[in-house]
Amino acid sequence: MRTQGRRKALALAAVLLAGATACSASSPPAPSEAAATTAASGPATPAPQPPAVTRAQAAEAFATFVATDDLLRAGGDLRLALEINRDAEAKLTEAAFKSTGNKPPRYRWGSPTFYVPRFGAGEASPWFTVLVTRDDRPALLTFAKSGDWRLSSATRLLPGQKAPVIALDAEGYAAAVAPGDRSVTISPQYMGPLHATVAETGATGAAGLIASGPYTTDLAEEITVERDRAKADGFSYDSIFSGNDYPVYALRTEGGGALIQYSLSRNTTTTTKTAEDDYIPVPENARWAVDAHVVRRTLRLTETHQYATSVPPSSAPAAARVIAHDGTLTRASGE
Repeated sequence: MRTQGRRKALALAAVLLAGATACSASSPPAPSEAAATTAASGPATPAPQPPAVTRAQAAEAFATFVATDDLLRAGGDLRLALEINRDAEAKLTEAAFKSTGNKPPRYRWGSPTFYVPRFGAGEASPWFTVLVTRDDRPALLTFAKSGDWRLSSATRLLPGQKAPVIALDAEGYAAAVAPGDRSVTISPQYMGPLHATVAETGATGAAGLIASGPYTTDLAEEITVERDRAKADGFSYDSIFSGNDYPVYALRTEGGGALIQYSLSRNTTTTTKTAEDDYIPVPENARWAVDAHVVRRTLRLTETHQYATSVPPSSAPAAARVIAHDGTLTRASGE
């Protein structure tokens, strides 16, 4: 019966998508007189091959995701939800379901703007980004394809921040920035490691390459405070940010900069150093994973965080700014 219910949910999503497509579709324009004459007189010069992912295909993939995601959240179906998400977003989705007793929040969506890189026809792992209002707050969502389209990254723009203007070609396609690109002050492949360094060590960690703020230098100050507090309570405390194997996505912005999207993990460990009756309190937001208010010896917390950072061009160096974030506790254990 459960399998049949899942099939019905996916079938209904397909019906919803078909209806939305039918309502919004318009007939293609009639060929111009010149085009008709050319067709009648002989073959024209071959048109350039379409990109690996067209903007229309991106719009269809996004609409399919929105319809399916809402049904699965309404039905509390984590197993199928994990089949439409991947990478760091899969970790956050799993936590959203498990921490709410399989009653995760559902979203209200606005009108999307698509940034589709012009990949060649042979691209093995295409992706695209959507700027869309989600629950009345602008968000950046990036979908990646490996067999099928799945949501890989989702961040919400921070208060007071705006998405940078993405550079588009004459046909409205964006350009992806290569991992080792040196035309920007921080190459995409180094963005995560540098951010992790600043989050742990503060402003000196990246020599001013990343701007101070609540998701960078403030985190380092928080770790210092928590370490001193734990020591006073007879515990040892350590909190480490690190990169992971998830993809990094970068779009060229106007003026030669880049919008870089990436994820980090934060692992925090608290251990007793004194008598065994000095129990470690379990934070309220971790009790869905640790069924206790205190643990005796060690508490381990893992958070998954996703960021979008605006990086200036090397020709006009300045500090990179974190403009969007989403993240939460995704795993906890204690003994």
